[in-house]
Amino acid sequence: MGQIVNVVERPSSRPGIVRFETNRVLSGMGHDRYVAGTVIEGDRPVDELARRLFARGGIASVHIYGGTVTVDLEKGYTAEGLADIIRGLYTFYGDERPVA
Repeated sequence: MGQIVNVVERPSSRPGIVRFETNRVLSGMGHDRYVAGTVIEGDRPVDELARRLFARGGIASVHIYGGTVTVDLEKGYTAEGLADIIRGLYTFYGDERPVA
């Protein structure tokens, strides 16, 4: 159930920064920035996405604006699997367990 978010990964001119463009607006008109080690208290989709990305590990910060998710990777980590986490944000089964 739910809908898959289409995600295109775009490299940045800065090493360690990866940008993901989605087919839907995630944050509305505001900028949302999250830093590793800080508590994410909200329950909006952007808050949940940030929690899921940080749970994967290797991320220093996440910035979400509209349909763009920018991830600052910690040194030595790659973006492998991040697009799948974003893609599965709105995907769930009947009992609402997230797929990702």
